[in-house]
Amino acid sequence: MTRCQRNNCSGTIEDGYCDECGLAPAVTAPAPTSAPVAPVPVAATGRCQRTGCDGAIEDGYCDTCGLAAVKAAVPAPRQGTAASSRSSALSSRTRGSGRTSGSSRTGSARRFGGGLVDIEPVRTADPATAVMAVAEVPESKRYCAKCGKPVGRTRGDRPARTSGFCASCGEAFDFTPKLAKGDLVAGQYEVVGPLAHGGLGWIYLAVDKNVSDRWVVLKGLLNSGDEDALAAAVAERRFLAEVEHPNIVKIYNFVEHEGAGYIVMEYVGGKSLKDLLKERRANGTSEQLPVDRALAYVLEIMPAFGYLHDRGLIFCDFKPDNVIQSGDQMRLIDLGGVVHIDDEDSAIYGTVGYQAPEMATLGPSPASDLYTIGRTLAVLTTDFRGYQTTFADSLPDRGEFEVYQKHEAFYRLLERSTRTDRDERFADAAEMAEQMLGVLRQVLAAGGTPHPAISRFFTAELRTDLRDDRPRWQDLPTPLLDLTDPAAGFLASITAADPKTVLAQLASAPADSDEVGLRRMRAYIDQGDAGAAATAYRELTPDWRADWYDGLLALSTGDHARARQRFDAVWSALPGELAPQLALGVTAELAGDAATACGFYDVVSRTDPAYTTAAAGLARCRLETGDRAGAVEAYNRVPGTSSAYPSSQVGAIRALVRAHRTAAVDVDSLARAAELIARLELEAAQLAALRSELLEQALKTIGDGTAIDRDVLATVIGGAPAEKMPERDVRFALESAYREMARAAQGAEKIRLVDLANAVRPRTRT
Repeated sequence: MTRCQRNNCSGTIEDGYCDECGLAPAVTAPAPTSAPVAPVPVAATGRCQRTGCDGAIEDGYCDTCGLAAVKAAVPAPRQGTAASSRSSALSSRTRGSGRTSGSSRTGSARRFGGGLVDIEPVRTADPATAVMAVAEVPESKRYCAKCGKPVGRTRGDRPARTSGFCASCGEAFDFTPKLAKGDLVAGQYEVVGPLAHGGLGWIYLAVDKNVSDRWVVLKGLLNSGDEDALAAAVAERRFLAEVEHPNIVKIYNFVEHEGAGYIVMEYVGGKSLKDLLKERRANGTSEQLPVDRALAYVLEIMPAFGYLHDRGLIFCDFKPDNVIQSGDQMRLIDLGGVVHIDDEDSAIYGTVGYQAPEMATLGPSPASDLYTIGRTLAVLTTDFRGYQTTFADSLPDRGEFEVYQKHEAFYRLLERSTRTDRDERFADAAEMAEQMLGVLRQVLAAGGTPHPAISRFFTAELRTDLRDDRPRWQDLPTPLLDLTDPAAGFLASITAADPKTVLAQLASAPADSDEVGLRRMRAYIDQGDAGAAATAYRELTPDWRADWYDGLLALSTGDHARARQRFDAVWSALPGELAPQLALGVTAELAGDAATACGFYDVVSRTDPAYTTAAAGLARCRLETGDRAGAVEAYNRVPGTSSAYPSSQVGAIRALVRAHRTAAVDVDSLARAAELIARLELEAAQLAALRSELLEQALKTIGDGTAIDRDVLATVIGGAPAEKMPERDVRFALESAYREMARAAQGAEKIRLVDLANAVRPRTRT
């Protein structure tokens, strides 16, 4: 098995292409040669190696799928990328770029969604079994192709008609299949039977008699009595045959037959997302797909959208019906609605409830495709009744569904991708996939397992010392430099920390670009010049980064309401990022809203423990409500490899032993604190200071009349206690701690600690 060698991708090469990024393997071009190339050998016998097929190779072809055996050679690299490159690393709207994550396999399951979610493969059955037993369109789905009114319905005693004319506009309708079993289309494709009825008519299974009897699908393209119009329509769609991507069904041919045009495409067995959803309902598993599975499924086909958009093609009609899981791969299966972005004449196909509202006026665009993706995710994950009526172009309130309440980042992802103004949606498929992956990490982390990732938008937090009792806005991450900015190189050379020095250096910038303006605003904030910072903000290009710095300005002046508004806007623009949620947590805590702060800190620290200030903030806010155990759990989220780990453990110890207005210290807390102290690797004086806090509280607990178990007492004092004299044992241990601290102290502090040791020592004969 070969791994993809492209940067940031660890997919597997299958059939000559990566199953993750969709590109041909990176190869070193051979030296030019005029020598003939030997033909690549093809196995004459053996098992078919194609995904989802268990056929046998006979005479070079599979006896099940009908395709030639997989060749050993690597096909030539295809042009373009699997994800759109139209936006820069930090685009003008969301400053986003695509993230490519590798996939891995566990047992028989394939890991979808950047390798985060196990999805069992769907095995394909004999294609002939997919043919409809009765080729009939349900009455409820019979509508006029011209005006959209119901047709072919039962009226009183009169049975429903499968053909006739629309009573509203006079347009002819016919829901009977045009092709029958055995029909030979274009002298090449032998019809087996109908598979389904779609927007353009019937879809048929057929056998290609000219290419080893391989299975194909015939999809209606146009019915017309005008032969010239039919020929033009067929020629107009031939560009689809050039579409070649592992996540998109392959178009083989375009043919005419008895006044109708057909697309001939690859047969892809498997189950559509609509089928998978119906299957869950039938099994009583759930009405909807879990959010993590829905995101994982859709993430797999996002590279296909980037591929199409890079070529100026718009899919137009994405919905659960049009993406299928075949084996361990997701495929777009219906290209009937694909159009060129600059095509103003072709009919535009879409589905009510999924189609973007501007399609009728502005036409199709990459943004309109992203809208359909957002709507599909909404339908897959919620009982979205009314999505084709009441909520045809809007989302229900977040409070309507538990999944939205539990995963607010997911709701914000849907909200941004389905905004009415297409300019406010994600810039491209790559940017949306980036945020989808970030949201998926948060959803999975809610189950208790962290899923950290390096941000492409923000630096790490700027301080990891957790000993302060209050958060500082200065410690929040900062937006990364946009490397496409004209002054990027100049700004990268500025390393000064003093804001006055930074401002002086910025005066000689080669261009007064957006990045220069942002750096200038930050310097004014650091300098404490709120007026100059506000002026700099007004001169910036409005986007999420400008909102971020205005949020920092608001925090620096104590305007928590404005800070919350600005950071909330950043989160809406980047729903998959943790930095804006950390900023919202800091803002809420500074404003005295511990409950709200807890929610943000919990998501951030649970998803990525590297945000140690989130763990410390969560601990502080939990302790504010008297939840000692919760505070300790928060501190324990800090990884042992972090430089903040020792200070986090100090915080956990103090959370257990310090008095609190709503939570009394109990002996079990003292024992846990003693165990933590015993495991800490700190200087002797620091450990003694912690032991002194523990022992002071133990002495107070005993003085209040609380009994301490002998084993607990042994843990607290660090040795075997004397019989029936717990206070005496604690006093001796506390004296020892004070004297250890005194040995490292100087001057007045040394004298104070010696006096404390003498005062606490129990009276003895010596």
